[in-house]
Amino acid sequence: MIPIRDTEPSLTKPVIVKAIIFINVLVFLYEVILGHQRLELFMDHAGLIPAKYFYLGEFASQAYGERFTPLFTHMFLHGGWFHVGFNMLFLWIFGDNVEDRLGKVRFVIFYLVCGLAAAYLQLYMSADSRVPMVGASGAIAGIMGGYMVLFPKARVVAIVPIFYFVQLVQLPAVVFLGFWFVMQFFSGTIAALEGARSRGGVAFWAHIGGFVAGVILVKVFAKRKAVDSGYHRTGGGPEHGTSSDATVGNEPWRV
Repeated sequence: MIPIRDTEPSLTKPVIVKAIIFINVLVFLYEVILGHQRLELFMDHAGLIPAKYFYLGEFASQAYGERFTPLFTHMFLHGGWFHVGFNMLFLWIFGDNVEDRLGKVRFVIFYLVCGLAAAYLQLYMSADSRVPMVGASGAIAGIMGGYMVLFPKARVVAIVPIFYFVQLVQLPAVVFLGFWFVMQFFSGTIAALEGARSRGGVAFWAHIGGFVAGVILVKVFAKRKAVDSGYHRTGGGPEHGTSSDATVGNEPWRV
């Protein structure tokens, strides 16, 4: 299922969401012009390589900053056009309402904290991987988890392929996002059982970690007045819009 918009109106302009999308697209365009060799070097430095955190003897010569900064920089890197495109689509659809409820500063912190939670779970689940993990969807999964908690009755309009036909369906957010989470958990479990811990591909456990962090933490970050006022609506206002492509082999973990 591919979401194309939601029906929950936002009361404020999603300034931070737009800024994050702009930064991600800008960084990706920089990746495009680097060329293959320089891009690999760039990914090795700015991507998140799990083995650096579990095989410290092997990477002892690296400065502390070289292990610390990728925890954040990996959230702004992507492995392809579809990768960055789908991530930004999901952020655009679900991010504006969460930013509206949390406020600008809290939204930034919430986004980064969810991204860190996603990164740490994927690090643990692929501890021996020397393949860099890149992508924003660990943090975006946190936004999706927060959206599900704050707006469970909102409607998500999605494209659903049924055999050779494509249909538009409108689903409650709790159904759409709950199904998405179950699919990530199922896929992550299968990948772990198949021993795909170090080969790269889709970082399903980052999606899971980010989503769970968003579900748990969103009420902590949400403005208390908005939480207490029963803000939920189920449509009737402005319609705001706004994953990873599965790959295997020694490609970056795509979050």
